[in-house]
Amino acid sequence: MSKTSFDFARSHCELSPSEQLKWDERFMALALRLGRRGMGQTAENPSVGCVLVQQSAGGPVIIGQGYTQKGGRPHAERMALAQAGSAAKGATAYVTLEPCSHTGKSSPCSQALIEAGIRRVVCAKGDPDPRVNGRGFAMLQDAGIAVETGLMEEEATRDLAGFLSRTQTNRPWLVAKMAISVDGYIGNRQQPNLAITGPEAKNRTYALRSRADAILVGVDTVLIDDPSLTVRLQGLEETSPIRIVLDSKGRIPLSSQLVQTAKNVPTWILASGHISVEKALSLEARGCKLLLTDPTSLGHVDLDQALVLLAEEGINKLFIETGAILARTLLDKDLIDEFILYQGCRRLGTGLRAFEQSANEALCAAGFYLDHQQRMGQDKAMTFLRKVPRF
Repeated sequence: MSKTSFDFARSHCELSPSEQLKWDERFMALALRLGRRGMGQTAENPSVGCVLVQQSAGGPVIIGQGYTQKGGRPHAERMALAQAGSAAKGATAYVTLEPCSHTGKSSPCSQALIEAGIRRVVCAKGDPDPRVNGRGFAMLQDAGIAVETGLMEEEATRDLAGFLSRTQTNRPWLVAKMAISVDGYIGNRQQPNLAITGPEAKNRTYALRSRADAILVGVDTVLIDDPSLTVRLQGLEETSPIRIVLDSKGRIPLSSQLVQTAKNVPTWILASGHISVEKALSLEARGCKLLLTDPTSLGHVDLDQALVLLAEEGINKLFIETGAILARTLLDKDLIDEFILYQGCRRLGTGLRAFEQSANEALCAAGFYLDHQQRMGQDKAMTFLRKVPRF
């Protein structure tokens, strides 16, 4: 449709407030879905979605859409504007996060929207990054663009939790995942890689890995299971996150899958000062990256310090596949933001218990509530969230 046609449609097809809200919610929901496509792939940047819409005689028409690309560039707004071309003039932009207002590797997205002639911007969430924090909205308004904020903000906050956590609390958003049997066991040392849940839960775990910036396990998991911690879903093989091992003394074997594949999939070792120089050099020679914290009084990695280090490295969302000891430590230190609990249908009868009481009781006592649950084959997945959010 030509520019003249769009102008005519706008002047003759104004929507009522209720109709406008209905369409606004529909397009923002699409922008949110687009933003989820880039989760875990945008480095330190947030994964944002953007939809550009023009009014036509037959109703609103999408003329451009995009999401933040791998590595964090180009941004969602630029992807959508490139698709729309000159048709963007006079359009409405639906964006899940405030358009940036600072010059980094590219000029501000707010300026790009202004230059494209966008007439209205509907945004779900303001950007708390000190370089933005309202400046993007101000730039748009100063240029005469109508700005509306807060539409579907709760959903956007959930989707952008990693970026918001790193920006506002200087630590990643921690998602812990654990699988337990129906009678509360996580396995036993005599049976490595004991399958507690079925293929549906395993595939969902791969999907969760693909949406995280990094995945963390304790070194005991490496010693017992020798995992690869990659994404093994068709079409998502290239989305494996950074793999991080919590290993205060450098006990990870050089022969482990993680070390052997470190030059292909990034592998970091979080250690304390108790790791030997020889082991550190051997790990680095094989492609591992070493992050050191001060040792605690027990010689362990200082977890608070470790999270700051990971935030400085640009990690927004950290997915932790945890055993019983690490889970209790993280819960005791109040470091977990979201806990995903898989409950298998099989009964083990013996082995390593996840908690002294039932998992539900333990998580509720630790300050969580059950947000939602779903069936996955014969298993059950439960997602718990903090009762008191950090931001």
